[in-house]
Amino acid sequence: MALNLSNLKAPKKANENKKRVGRGMGSGMGKTSTRGHKGQGSRSGSSLMRGFEGGQMPLHRRMPKRGFTNIFRVEYAVLGLDTIAELVSTGGESELTLDVLKAKGVVKKRNGLVKVLANGELKTAVTVHAHKFSKAAQKAIEDAGGKAILIGAEATPAA
Repeated sequence: MALNLSNLKAPKKANENKKRVGRGMGSGMGKTSTRGHKGQGSRSGSSLMRGFEGGQMPLHRRMPKRGFTNIFRVEYAVLGLDTIAELVSTGGESELTLDVLKAKGVVKKRNGLVKVLANGELKTAVTVHAHKFSKAAQKAIEDAGGKAILIGAEATPAA
């Protein structure tokens, strides 16, 4: 059967009106207007905080507080020497900048910071741009004939 203007139908429940409470006995929601009998929730202006348990100490206040969140924490995307070696061998890159690392999916965040650690070995010469290097990683990159270039080096001098 072809669908045309003569046999169009609205989806189920599409033409129902919203519940209008407090509109008399004929509405089906008369007398207490779906609020039940007496009690705090039946009164006008009644609004309870989230997690309210009728005066009992709420669950979120019964649970012990643990730990501490440092709001000044700086998170780095960790880049190991093994990952660098893999990127160099598969992509043929001789210089790994932030743009290259983002394109390869190594750095996920748009303004993510990168730290290079000495996980694995590096045999080929490669220039790596990063915000931080561990001493062992920097030594390994330079021993392989490459360069470890600090991004923002004027703010933090290389050791």
